[in-house]
Amino acid sequence: MQITSLKATNIELTDAIKEYVEKRLESLEKLSASFEPAASVAVEVGKSSNHHNKGPFMRCEFTLQVPGTVMRAEEEREDLYESIDAAKDDLARQLKDYKGRLTDAHRGPRPDKV
Repeated sequence: MQITSLKATNIELTDAIKEYVEKRLESLEKLSASFEPAASVAVEVGKSSNHHNKGPFMRCEFTLQVPGTVMRAEEEREDLYESIDAAKDDLARQLKDYKGRLTDAHRGPRPDKV
């Protein structure tokens, strides 16, 4: 999986944030390894606005492009790292569901349903 862009909105993009995002996306590498051409992901992290001090205003957005579809996961939480984890989990669920649909499509109809 290739990270095509990593963007920070209303915050400074530090090396710690970059490493954390890359580490979390490594777990999706196994799920996306079978796609040809390789999957690519665009990441945006940051604050949803500059005027909030409390509440879920830290956001993370992943846009994953795999052959045949585009998947998107967005989360807003109080902590940036929590929002990254939640968005990664949502993207993993979507990717598993998509791979399951592809597998089912190749199997054909069930013999008892014909």
